Amino acid sequence: MKVLLINGSSNLAGSTFTALFEVAKTLEAEGVGTEIFQLGGEPIRDCTGCGGCERLQRSACVFQDDCVNELIARAAEADGFVFGTPVYYAHPSGRLLSALDRAFYAGGAAFRHKPGFAVAVARRGGTTASLDAVMKHLTINQMPVVSSTYWTMVHGQKAGDVPRDEEGMQTMRNAARNMAWLLRCIEAGRAQGIAPPEAERTYQTNFIR
Repeated sequence: MKVLLINGSSNLAGSTFTALFEVAKTLEAEGVGTEIFQLGGEPIRDCTGCGGCERLQRSACVFQDDCVNELIARAAEADGFVFGTPVYYAHPSGRLLSALDRAFYAGGAAFRHKPGFAVAVARRGGTTASLDAVMKHLTINQMPVVSSTYWTMVHGQKAGDVPRDEEGMQTMRNAARNMAWLLRCIEAGRAQGIAPPEAERTYQTNFIR
């Protein structure tokens, strides 16, 4: 089993990474492999809604000048996900949202029916709004949501502050243990022949006639 942790911050070793690393350490202690995927500081283009990935009938975005297709490929090999973001103006990082919009649109099958949760890191406010925005990618793609003992947020202005948020770090560890437990449950179910359900795709309602 392997969990892919996506760092949506351009600061590769900052506060968001510190929170994700706490999750990764706990998962590894539970016997679950981890990889932290850095979106990095290079530009990531937004989804243009061109539909090119549908026309080509492939699990990749037509734009190949950034890390999104690599993210989709890594996601296909993962069993669970943690999406980490800093908070900017009470919303997630633009690079994370751009990457997830395209990855879920072009390569949603790589994430579907795999558990995940989001982590938001802020100096002070905007964490719950950021979590809500990121988590919508999971809940529209049939992904089991991993919970914890509080909202999965950590506070700190810089990386050195994050470990001092003891409840925040505790929340990271509890979420990680819940992730490990759920992955083992899914693995046990698969061994018993329990497959994910097939979704209905018959109807699409448009409200403007």
